[in-house]
Amino acid sequence: MSDNALHDSFFALHHGLPRQGPGSDATTRRLLTLSGRLPERPRVLDLGCGPGRSALLLAAEAGAEVTAVDTHEPFLAELREAAAARGLDGAIRTVNADMRALPFPDGSFDLVWAESSVFVLGFDRALAAWRRLLAPGGTLVLTECVWTTEEPGPAARAFWEEHYALRTVAGNAAAAVAAGYHVLGTVPQPESDWDEYYVPLAAHADAADTTVPGMAEAVAGARAEIALRREHGSDYGYAGFVLRAADPRWRTRPETGADAAEIRRVVATAFGSGAVSSGTEAELVDALRRDDAWLPGLSYVAEAPDGTVAAHALITRCLVDGVPAAALAPVSVAPAHQRTGAGQAVVRAVLDAARLRGESLVLVLGHPEYYPRFGFVRASEYGIKPGFEVPDEAMMALVLDASAPVPRGTLVYPAPFGV
Repeated sequence: MSDNALHDSFFALHHGLPRQGPGSDATTRRLLTLSGRLPERPRVLDLGCGPGRSALLLAAEAGAEVTAVDTHEPFLAELREAAAARGLDGAIRTVNADMRALPFPDGSFDLVWAESSVFVLGFDRALAAWRRLLAPGGTLVLTECVWTTEEPGPAARAFWEEHYALRTVAGNAAAAVAAGYHVLGTVPQPESDWDEYYVPLAAHADAADTTVPGMAEAVAGARAEIALRREHGSDYGYAGFVLRAADPRWRTRPETGADAAEIRRVVATAFGSGAVSSGTEAELVDALRRDDAWLPGLSYVAEAPDGTVAAHALITRCLVDGVPAAALAPVSVAPAHQRTGAGQAVVRAVLDAARLRGESLVLVLGHPEYYPRFGFVRASEYGIKPGFEVPDEAMMALVLDASAPVPRGTLVYPAPFGV
């Protein structure tokens, strides 16, 4: 049997499906929310768009100009027909192209989107290849199959080792940070996202004409995949990753022992008179270094081009109703580098480090117009409140691991905070 027959049968089996992989409009919306503020009419590249469910939503709800790419022309034709029916044909342009050789200039898109399609390149290769397409401040959104346990069973492991190498969410997040991205958020996709793909696919398999060359093999492959999911779905799942390329102007890193004096200077001058001896926040950082709340590797600096410390951000241990959580404070930017992006760079870097360390919840008491850009929301939305009076909008929380339960109750800061 020819490879062409198998290829044609695979696409014939999948033709007319609403999706070509696990997903849902709810997940697309959640990923879009995590992407943060976009331009008024964002330029979006939807890679491996299939029949275009995500492209249609992004055009309609984000007001996006969508360039939808796929190699299968019937999918693109289906998308054009659906866009015209919804009055979105002027917002969606289809391109028949291979995502491994994209014909677009660098910096062309505010948002690069790839649901259920990154496997064509592989996660790491996609991170490297698609970064050039992002405009400054642009965001890359991917969904990818992942291990959901550290010890998957032999059947699931054997299947995926034959077809595609999987990592955990944490493993992919670490790969993204190593590739020069910040992780804005991860989304474990619910079981219902699999149903939106597999239920229609199973119906197509039942109705398929297996006398057509290649169709019996395509149907057998689909049924084996569905059966594996039914029997071993606790071992693996799909997850979304919302990533932003790091600002190349700032080198961020954990503090070293040689940085303490310069960090003290930056913290003191960022908050007041410039007299190091009088900086309350600087003294707080020194006190936290001596406290059990100190978390190694979560004191970060951003370096100016001359190698000096431009900004500093610290995360230490706190408790919510006795459950360990993490507190972001203080965040300091040297006066000469304020409003340059140094503060954002160091905050994103320390949040990445906390995520990779396994922290699941970060709290911050800060400016309600600044911290939401990192994904923070009112802590009270999770039932978390500090044991002292502050405006509700100033006490904020960021969930780093959506698969972990979020504790509710009273936030208790380490003793050096004095609250």
